[in-house]
Amino acid sequence: MRRRLIPGVFKEFLDTLTRPVGGEEAARPGNPDAIVDCAVYAGGLRHGGAAQVPFADAARVARRRRGSFVWLGLHEPDLATMRPVAEVFGLHDLLVEQAVSGGHRPGVHTLGDVTRLVLRTARYVEHDRLTATSEVVETGDVTVLIGPWFAITVRHGPVGPLWEVRKELQNRPEVLRQGPWSVAYAVGSRMVDSYLDVAEHVERDLERIEEETFASERNSEFAHIYQLKREMVEFKRAVLPLSEPLARLIGSPELPAGLRPYLEDVRGRLARAVDRVGSFDDLLNSILQARLAQVSVDQNHDMRKIAAWAAIAAVPTVIAGVFGMNFEHMPGLDSTYGFYASIAAMSLIGGGVYHRLKKSGWL
Repeated sequence: MRRRLIPGVFKEFLDTLTRPVGGEEAARPGNPDAIVDCAVYAGGLRHGGAAQVPFADAARVARRRRGSFVWLGLHEPDLATMRPVAEVFGLHDLLVEQAVSGGHRPGVHTLGDVTRLVLRTARYVEHDRLTATSEVVETGDVTVLIGPWFAITVRHGPVGPLWEVRKELQNRPEVLRQGPWSVAYAVGSRMVDSYLDVAEHVERDLERIEEETFASERNSEFAHIYQLKREMVEFKRAVLPLSEPLARLIGSPELPAGLRPYLEDVRGRLARAVDRVGSFDDLLNSILQARLAQVSVDQNHDMRKIAAWAAIAAVPTVIAGVFGMNFEHMPGLDSTYGFYASIAAMSLIGGGVYHRLKKSGWL
């Protein structure tokens, strides 16, 4: 029968959790700022208060007390920082190498008794107006290492801080009781929510470009559209590949049954995000094709105007060319009103051609 844990059983560890630790962790090798937070959780509660717990001491507590686990949060750790973490939590060398580098594709796989879940973070970059160099979507990645008694989150990039995720999960003890896998659910849920938030902002940018494209005075340039397409490629790389790992995670036998409905809800929201991203790509292609068609029509209209004015200019050119020939015997050369008659003929014929072209829509 599973024992119910109470905060009192950790009283013997309080002095240990608050005093400085010795050895490698006391020296804080590598990047000491990489350790964002560390705490022990049991029975849906955080123990040891809000203060950060040294991860070596937290690991000793979690191993000795049934039903407890450690959540260690790291931000861009280097190899020197990860080595003592790997020793304490028994991480494979491959997991350590993957944790210290960013830019991974979303995925999930199990190595020994540790499951590695990778998610891409996404954030909308606010801007007044889209330009050829505007950054619309900024991305990073989060790796969640889930073990029998620990969860380690490793974040790369400035996007997607997890302190809000930890705070929200601590306010949901019924979910936190599910153990380390509750951290994977909370992080995945927050990432999917961020995808939907980014999609909503990007949709406004698309609407703005669409309005500019079909406005009477068009000022949307091809560079703006292509820039948004490039940003959408980055966003798609964060959203679309997550569907398959999430499905595998839901079907994993290691996942507590109590978390499966929550992850099903995350998968439903992810499906909405995938659909919206796919529709953005189609809409961008439609806007681009419409803009290309407008450019073609504008060029055709300009060519017709040029041809029309060339036809009008040909009238005085022909008349002046005929009467400018150096012949001795030519009708009208000796006329007193020959010059005025030629000017009148040029004006009348040119005006008639202009009226005709204007009526046909060429001018």
